[in-house]
Formats: sequence, structure tokens, C-alpha cells
Amino acid sequence: MNPALAVALKAVAIAVAALIAVLPGSPVVTTVLSRAGATAPESTDADHLRGGRWIGRLERLAVYASLLAGFPEGIAVVLAVKSLARYPELRATDSATAEKFIIGTLTSVLYSAAVAGLTLWLISLW
Repeated sequence: MNPALAVALKAVAIAVAALIAVLPGSPVVTTVLSRAGATAPESTDADHLRGGRWIGRLERLAVYASLLAGFPEGIAVVLAVKSLARYPELRATDSATAEKFIIGTLTSVLYSAAVAGLTLWLISLW
């Protein structure tokens, strides 16, 4: 295969997979939360953790990019920053909100890590 074509295909695969890692993650997290017995994010306690969808999207993008860049330590940085930023809000809420935060975060990270793993496998085929 032409080397330039191989690089272009890898770039397209990485970009498309980044969209897959970020955008469908919200419905995945919502489904897991509902199966775990948590209420839907649109409920009244969603006001406690504002910006959750955007933070989740950025979190998934950062995890995906960290793994593709060969920097898995980036996941720890992302989780530390998110936890420290949310700590005051979580401390002021009930335990159910904290549980939703933990379940949502772990689901989000696992989902984006799985997409990153599949992407690395896919681009290794070229």
C-alpha cells in the first residue's frame, strides 16, 4: 500500500473513532446509570452537577487521546482534575449523586478506552 494512503487512512480512522468515542458516550452512560437504578440525568438533582454532559465528552476525548498518544498516565490526570473540580459539589450533595458521579465517570472512561483500544488495533492492521 502507498505510504501516503496508509497515513491518510489512519488519520481518518482516528478522527472517526474519536467521534465515536465522544458522541455516543452520553447515551451509553445514561443507559448504565438507569440500569444501576439511578435517575435520568434530566431529573431535578442534575442541577447539582452542572455541565456534566460537556465534561463527560471532554473526559472521553482526553482519555481517547491519551491512550492513542501512548500516555496512559493521562487517564489519571483526567480523573484527578475531574474529581478535584467536582469535590466541593459532591461533598455538598447526597450519596446518591456521588454514586452517579462514580458510575458515570467509570462508564465514560471504560467506553472511551475500549474505543481507543479498537482504534489502535484497527490502525495496526495497515
